[in-house]
Amino acid sequence: MTSDPYLWPLIGVAVIIAGFVLRFNPMLVVAITAVVTAVAAGFPVQKLLATIGTGFVKTRNLPLILLLPLAVIGLLERHGLRQHAQQWIARIRSATSGRLLIVYLGARQLTAAVGLTSLGGHPQMVRPLLAPMAEGAAEARYGSLPERVRLKLRAYAAATDNVGLFFGEDIFVAFGAIVLMTTFLHEAGIDVEPMRIALWGIPTAIAAFVIHAWRLRRLDKALQQELGAGSSDARKES
Repeated sequence: MTSDPYLWPLIGVAVIIAGFVLRFNPMLVVAITAVVTAVAAGFPVQKLLATIGTGFVKTRNLPLILLLPLAVIGLLERHGLRQHAQQWIARIRSATSGRLLIVYLGARQLTAAVGLTSLGGHPQMVRPLLAPMAEGAAEARYGSLPERVRLKLRAYAAATDNVGLFFGEDIFVAFGAIVLMTTFLHEAGIDVEPMRIALWGIPTAIAAFVIHAWRLRRLDKALQQELGAGSSDARKES
């Protein structure tokens, strides 16, 4: 008769969910979760400290890699990067927020499919360029935007980057998930080449592009219904 599984270490899952629900600092939540999980698993204090120290030594250069681009982007924003992006997109008369995001979605998927995942991203692309350009395209058509519309456009810009990256990198044969699936299937006695798994990611990527592009077209129609009447009335009054 087998003994019951030892499930106490899973309390860390509850801790991390509670921390994110209560909107605590993510770094603090992850650190506390690691300690709680280790204690629940019966790790001695020496092993816990050694594991934390080893992880710190291995990733000690990571803050430098993350902070340097953020400093450069912050400097560019201070010198008007967002304003220039909005002014540039406003000169293109046919540009709309939805069309702009569709173009970015296609570019993000194609570059991720060949392994260039670092060309986009929220801090280096969405916040300083993509979101301001989406707002600028809407302002060129409808004038001043309500704050809720600005937040909506920013959310769509972030979602577009996520969709493009997630479904684009599944086509890249050296992507970690493809390697993991290949290894798992091999251990189960199923030999599949990574290239075949990557090729089967293409239909999913195409479907994701079509579905999200349709959602972005609906975004344009929603903005037209919500803001179009007000902009036309303002032009008549002027």
